[in-house]
Amino acid sequence: MDLAPTVDQEAIRAECRHWLKRNLPWEYGQDLPPLFDDLGEEVDFLRGWQSALAEARLVGVSWPEEYGGRGAGPLHHYIVQEELARARAPELVGRIGVNLIGPTILAHGTPDQKRRWLPSILPAEKLFCQLFSEPDAGSDLASVSTQATPAEAGWRLNGQKVWTSYAQFADWGLCLARTHPDAPKHQGITAFMVDMHAPGVDIRPLRQITDESDFNEVFLNDVFVAGDQVIGEPGNGWRVSQSTLGVERGTNPRQLVIHLQLLEELLRLAAETGRNKDPVIRQSLAQAFIEIRLFQLQNWRVLSRLDHSRDHGPESATAKLFWSEMSQRLHNTALDVLGPAASLWRGDPHNPGGGRWQRSWLYYQAATIFAGTSEIQRNIIGERTLGLPREPR
Repeated sequence: MDLAPTVDQEAIRAECRHWLKRNLPWEYGQDLPPLFDDLGEEVDFLRGWQSALAEARLVGVSWPEEYGGRGAGPLHHYIVQEELARARAPELVGRIGVNLIGPTILAHGTPDQKRRWLPSILPAEKLFCQLFSEPDAGSDLASVSTQATPAEAGWRLNGQKVWTSYAQFADWGLCLARTHPDAPKHQGITAFMVDMHAPGVDIRPLRQITDESDFNEVFLNDVFVAGDQVIGEPGNGWRVSQSTLGVERGTNPRQLVIHLQLLEELLRLAAETGRNKDPVIRQSLAQAFIEIRLFQLQNWRVLSRLDHSRDHGPESATAKLFWSEMSQRLHNTALDVLGPAASLWRGDPHNPGGGRWQRSWLYYQAATIFAGTSEIQRNIIGERTLGLPREPR
């Protein structure tokens, strides 16, 4: 891959950086977004922030211009995500719609479906969620048991979804449900757009170990879905879902920059506390630097495929597996650097970072589970990259 930026790429980086320096509600690249005690207040704040970004056309830059994007390539998208992370801008509250649902509709939706849903995604006028995982079907999505039965002018959905991010604030959800119970499990699934305000949708927030509740259980009790809300063809939901998951597990510039920032902060903290004199901790910090550099190279490898108009390919599984396990090792090192303060929580004056390190450590315990477990990623790498035979069932 040619790593020398083009004139257009340099221009969008400069434009993004200039806009952020003028519009961030805090000091560029220094301060962190505020911590909210109320998730609803945080969502309201983030919707306003995403709306401002979308007005500047800095959300979904690879989307077609008719839906608010710039029609730019994957490298331009990558650059904007890098700059947002470097500025310490908050994550998009509508990132599931922007990064996952929107591209899926672009790939598989009808012209009417694109006109119906896409314009509201980038400015966060509507929020979207992903109704994939179930209590007995997490990374093995082909085992979904939510049922969709034919009804007059549409379908009736019954089942339970879990680990649905921001479902309590979502207007629409992309749902996988089984429409052909007698077909092989990969072939009997259909993708639906579900109105999250429809009768029969029951959303129950889940309290997580971070003391937050952005995950939810969603119960679908005889929920009606019109026939024009099927994405793709009935029975083709597995193919639709692979478009979504390929994006989710592909390049991750935000995580790359965040981990670089975390390592820089950790190095400063280790120097201030003298913990960098411990040879074991010093070795762990060096290992973290090497791994983040490898993650950067892996991102570029996937970007090279996209830049040549190829899909994410099985390399996306390698990227996801590596960064999720790398992030956990980095945060284990962070707690080693904190030493006795590692057991403290928010509000303690003796806690460097005010609890952010502890919260981050807890959050990344799920990194090897969400977007596909490490076990699933290893299966994908073995079968699709190395060509190993499948284990007999």
